[in-house]
Amino acid sequence: MSEHIQLDLFDDLPQQGKPKKKRQKKIKPEDEPLEKKIERALWLLRTAAADSDQPIEVSYSGGKDSDVILELARMAGIKYRAIYKNTTIDPPGTIKHCMENGVEVMRRKSFAQVIQAKGFPNFTRRFCCAELKEYKVLDRSVQGIRRSESMKREKRYKEPTVCRLYGSKKQHVEVFLPILHWTDADVAEFIRQRGIKCHPLYYDKDGNFCPKCRLGCMGCPQKSDRGLADFKANPRLVKFWLRNGEIWWNTHKLYKTKKKFKSHYEVFVRNIFFDRYDDFHNAIDNMFGKIDCKQFLMDYFNIDL
Repeated sequence: MSEHIQLDLFDDLPQQGKPKKKRQKKIKPEDEPLEKKIERALWLLRTAAADSDQPIEVSYSGGKDSDVILELARMAGIKYRAIYKNTTIDPPGTIKHCMENGVEVMRRKSFAQVIQAKGFPNFTRRFCCAELKEYKVLDRSVQGIRRSESMKREKRYKEPTVCRLYGSKKQHVEVFLPILHWTDADVAEFIRQRGIKCHPLYYDKDGNFCPKCRLGCMGCPQKSDRGLADFKANPRLVKFWLRNGEIWWNTHKLYKTKKKFKSHYEVFVRNIFFDRYDDFHNAIDNMFGKIDCKQFLMDYFNIDL
């Protein structure tokens, strides 16, 4: 074996008297200081805008993350259109908050129309978002998605740019995510630094900002309680759902659904109060007799149906 080869074999061994250099740990994007995250966000927005003379859509929901990306778009000096897709079951004060921030309010159809055509959305059938909010307006869009919001988003989103299809390849949108790696603390601090006035629902009775608050459609089945708290606080919302649900029930054949349920009242009760159909069935039809779901809803929410 030659001397040259022998030296190569021992190159990786630490030399006496020469301390081995420590490798610097790579900082995760989530752990970077806020100032660096702001720089990256502005660079992303300006780079996106440089590719076209057309404005970029700022997808505005009325929530705190939307307020942040709207402020970033203003800071970046890009050409944009801030658009709020009205679901018609928005939290109180949302439309007013949009108007105060110069956001366009756009509506394709109403939630009543969605129920009349497809019935009640539930935890496993979230078709309402696709009908009311998930459609293309412009070729490029800025959205306030953050990985720290949920495990699902952390797994799904790795890069700050994605291509999204809305029904077909022709309806594709290039989506930019400037705050993808921001934490709740980053969002709250940016809002404080920039003096942003968020939706009124983010503030408690003493005027303190609550960054953990989440806005969503009234009665959204994706909420942890399937929207029950919204229905209890707004009994008229129950009547609204049921009134339109009755139209759906009476104008569609619904062979499979009508084998399991006797009325749209039963469908509503199952969706809101039970995880599984078997649990619902055992609860309303037991040794003590059959429960009238219409009467149950009237008693529970103190309403007339």
